[in-house]
Amino acid sequence: MKNVSVEELKERAKELRKTALTMIYEAQSGHPGGALSAADLVAALYYRELNINPKEPRWPERDRFILSKGHACPIQYAALGRLGYFEESHLHTLRQEGSILQGHPDMKKCPGIDISTGSLGQGLSCGVGMALAAKRRGEDYRVFVLTGDGELDEGQIWEAVMAASAWKLDNLTMMIDNNRLQLDGPCEQLIPHLNLTQKMREFGFETYEIDGNDMGEIVETLDKIKASKTGQPKCINARTVKGKGVSYMEDQLGWHGMAPDEEQYRTAMEELERGL
Repeated sequence: MKNVSVEELKERAKELRKTALTMIYEAQSGHPGGALSAADLVAALYYRELNINPKEPRWPERDRFILSKGHACPIQYAALGRLGYFEESHLHTLRQEGSILQGHPDMKKCPGIDISTGSLGQGLSCGVGMALAAKRRGEDYRVFVLTGDGELDEGQIWEAVMAASAWKLDNLTMMIDNNRLQLDGPCEQLIPHLNLTQKMREFGFETYEIDGNDMGEIVETLDKIKASKTGQPKCINARTVKGKGVSYMEDQLGWHGMAPDEEQYRTAMEELERGL
């Protein structure tokens, strides 16, 4: 864990949002809504929590991070590029043929990606496997998996949840980017999650419900998880706002997977810079 203040992390999250949105604008393709909603969680992990080494992406003792909602990858690419996993010039090649920054994370192309994702529902299973491997080998690394709330419609998620609980994988933290919207509409109108926090507790996870766009709450919760001795896998049900930081994108379903035009981009960057 790095000694980074909450205010510094807020600034990092702002820069990640600006970088991710620039990537999507330049590519004229991508998913801004879910990238912006997850920015605070991603900033807290990469700049404070994760034990990683950008100069050695495959360092065996590193903590693992899986972006299970792989379509939000611009926010992860922004963090990796700013941390020095690759030359920042690559940040201007999102979704281009031959680019290391594909439309979904590719572990064979992009340094710092621990597992390729994109087919929703699979990332948590991979995280369970990594966490179980650490336990079996007596290794200390931790595994963090960021899922979308719409992604919870996938049955494989719940198989992984049950396995994590059964094997007492207290080195696994599942983070839910709960922005309430998915591609086809509001989550609660499609497949209601009911009481998601209580559900995760009943499945055997030590569970926290927080404001996932409040950096102070994120840091406080990650500290609690690190100090926990319950022997349970962890879950952060992070209530977030889709398109967070850009007024015309916030809580708007249409910005799930649409790039801004020049005027919209300029407005968005101004709003992100000064903060809503």
